[in-house]
Amino acid sequence: MKKLINKFFKNEDGATAIEYGLIAALIAVAAITAMQGLGNELGTTFNTTSSAMQEANQAGAGN
Repeated sequence: MKKLINKFFKNEDGATAIEYGLIAALIAVAAITAMQGLGNELGTTFNTTSSAMQEANQAGAGN
């Protein structure tokens, strides 16, 4: 029985899995944060491009 208890406390597989899970979660949070910033920038770029194209279309239609 003592060997079983000692083996249980020496087994660190679960702790290692938890550590890897925490690292993966931190990487995911960092990636989501970076992608949100990039998404906002892309939205601004597409809106600016769309406005410029509409103005050019309206100017061309007036000729």
